[in-house]
Amino acid sequence: MRIGQLAERTGTSERLLRYYERVGLLASERLPNGYRDYPPGADETVRRIRALLAAGLSTALIRQILPCGREDGSVRACPGVLDRLRGQLVRLDERAAELDQVRATLRAAIAATERDGQSLGQPIPGPGVAGPPSAWAEAEAVGEPEAEADGAAGAEAAPVPGQVSVMVPFAATV
Repeated sequence: MRIGQLAERTGTSERLLRYYERVGLLASERLPNGYRDYPPGADETVRRIRALLAAGLSTALIRQILPCGREDGSVRACPGVLDRLRGQLVRLDERAAELDQVRATLRAAIAATERDGQSLGQPIPGPGVAGPPSAWAEAEAVGEPEAEADGAAGAEAAPVPGQVSVMVPFAATV
């Protein structure tokens, strides 16, 4: 199967397929004319790669897991794989906890706005956030041409009554 056929069958770009091959996730042979020829089952391999990437796994871990895969999508207990999967689960749990904090901050902002029935005026700083970014202060400054010009590059619109400004803290890993 040629790369265009594989791309069409899997909904994956040819560029991504070449990348998967370059990092060792997918194999092909070269025909005499230089075209890539993928073996039967390559489409299923690509689907597994995409599913594992969507689960947040790195290509290095996927390269280790792919040979351990079974037809039903489960993974055999290959050396080191289970520990690496557990490590990935811990990282995902940490990210989920960070997102829970962000969600709580956003809910608090919404509740405060609904309770007060007015614009908050200032962003609600979340955990680890000292205050509004300097770009906000510049955009909110009175008399600044950038803030007043409609559609000016880099300018933010003036606050609208009832509009909520919320600073959402994201960790570097999110």
